Amino acid sequence: MASDILVESTKMDYSKDRPTAKNPVKVMDLTLRDGHQSLFATRGRTEDMIPVAELMDEVGFWALETWGGATFDTMHRFLNEDPWERIRTLKRYIKKTPFSMLLRAQNLVGYRNYADDVAEAFVDRAAANGMDIFRTFDALNDYRNFETVVKGIKKAGKHFQGCICYSMTEPRMGGDVYNLDYYVTKAKELEAMGADSICVKDMAGLMAPYDAFSLFKALKEAVKAPLHLHSHFTSGMAPMTHLKAIEAGVDIVDTCMSPYAYRTSHPAVEPMVMALLGTNRDTGFDINLLAQINEILEKEIVPKYRHLLDDTRMSIIDINVLLHQTPGGMLSNLVNQLREMDALDKIDQVFAELPRVRKDLGQIPLVTPTSQIVGTQTVNNVLFDEGGERYKMITGQVKDLCYGLYGKTAVPINPEVQKKALKDYPRGEEPITCRPAEVLEPELAKAQEEIKDLAKDLDDELLYAIYPVTGKRFLKWKYGLEEVPAAVKPRTLEDANAEKEWIAKAKAGKLVEKTEKTVPEMGENLRKFNVLVDGEYFEVEVEDTGSSPNINYVKQLPPRSAPTSRATPPPAKAAKHAATGAPSATGDEKGTPLVAPMPGMIVGVEKKVGDQVNKGDAIVVLEAMKMENSLPSPISGTIKKINLNVGDQVAKNDIICVIAS
Repeated sequence: MASDILVESTKMDYSKDRPTAKNPVKVMDLTLRDGHQSLFATRGRTEDMIPVAELMDEVGFWALETWGGATFDTMHRFLNEDPWERIRTLKRYIKKTPFSMLLRAQNLVGYRNYADDVAEAFVDRAAANGMDIFRTFDALNDYRNFETVVKGIKKAGKHFQGCICYSMTEPRMGGDVYNLDYYVTKAKELEAMGADSICVKDMAGLMAPYDAFSLFKALKEAVKAPLHLHSHFTSGMAPMTHLKAIEAGVDIVDTCMSPYAYRTSHPAVEPMVMALLGTNRDTGFDINLLAQINEILEKEIVPKYRHLLDDTRMSIIDINVLLHQTPGGMLSNLVNQLREMDALDKIDQVFAELPRVRKDLGQIPLVTPTSQIVGTQTVNNVLFDEGGERYKMITGQVKDLCYGLYGKTAVPINPEVQKKALKDYPRGEEPITCRPAEVLEPELAKAQEEIKDLAKDLDDELLYAIYPVTGKRFLKWKYGLEEVPAAVKPRTLEDANAEKEWIAKAKAGKLVEKTEKTVPEMGENLRKFNVLVDGEYFEVEVEDTGSSPNINYVKQLPPRSAPTSRATPPPAKAAKHAATGAPSATGDEKGTPLVAPMPGMIVGVEKKVGDQVNKGDAIVVLEAMKMENSLPSPISGTIKKINLNVGDQVAKNDIICVIAS
């Protein structure tokens, strides 16, 4: 009905200093966090944010999202950047606009619930380093996981934004679980906890426009706290959803600068600014200033990250998300994992299995870390299914979920799956019903003791407490104790332009593929010559075949005063994987090898050489897609050899260890 619409026409005024609208829509910019996380695998570097920082401070955004989510992990793991330093650095350039972060409640910026002492210290340090708004969510919408961090946010005098993770059990809002009553109830719970604002977090872009209108109209009537909408563009509906939410009275929406918008990211701010111009909800933003910022991003920044953009599709939307409800980040993780395992042909089986796993695990929303939990277990079910037996390899995080360490699921977990997951579970086979952190022992003091010789302050200690393996490695890079790998060093604009030129030449047919030639088997007429060329000596082998000579190899020799003979080739060794250096499964090992079933990183070694093991005993813990898999011994016997250590990367089929029977 027309009387429901809260957007009214006003005098059209294009000037940057036009009068403030009666009820302007507030906007939070996500470019510096969720924008590059969604499009460029969270690889945005601080140095590439500084050129636009001061200009973005002038726009008038309600807040800039600058931290949290995957940035903490990615920065120290892949960019050789201190996550804490990013806040401090950007604060020197952005002085007026508040900073917002995405906080995974008791998960903090990791993938499990951390003990209360770690959570308290983390929130305190984030606030002290310059964070103003804590957008707090729990993957299960279990607000018991908010209790510790909210106390810390309030103690620091900062803004607590409570989130409701938007999920569906049907193609549109409704059904027995995720219906209008569910969201209204959750909003009231957040307001009772003291939320300064309430955000509906639509991480997969599933919210339809008219569902948004109904939802925000109902929320406006139910709570007094300002309402915020976060919706990804993935399905293509988000801009329409924004407008209907604005008509229903939403207070704040999330957007990105256009070079960081669309695809699996968010709607762009510029079209919305123009759409609302001349209404009572006009943002008041200067479109010329936004264009100036975009020019810098488009020409000087984004080209460095073009290689990370998923260009496998012509379309910038993915309507399949409306069918499988898989968030964009989760989808890209699934595709990458299957590609690395040479199993991309099984993607359709994964999509078919995914809703079954989600239902088994309590119909949980798909957002970090539950999206990774469901996604990794789905891949395991498809790839390691033996004779129709699902859940043959269960990740450590699925076991934790079934035990209750993540909280209460929307509907009960499949009892058969839960029983299988909790068989021999270290904490016990009976799931808990209390607040998860109540069963967690304090962790901070132990982490401080373990890292005392390396960490310089509490920020370092917290980085290690949350990410022990990669955090320790980063601190060694940070303090010059280990050489920084080339893979984590910055990529320059010159690098990007050079790559672009090579691609252009390839498309134009100006690059010729090098033909690899194999050396034929040598016969008895092989002769060796020392050859002098411009003062340099070479050893050359030539076979007389009765026709033209066949050159076997050319080897440069030292000066004549130090003659040398060709060394006998060393005996053949087990083949090694080029990327990881670990022996591959084709190597000739005496004993039974434990082979990596998937690529990943070793995060735990449970046994040592000489240990007796029984078949099924956990030997190592392999992290894949940020989830942990305990790899069991294939036989009973004695561990003869372990090829890898904690922190080592492995490829599929690498031999991790050898067991002698």
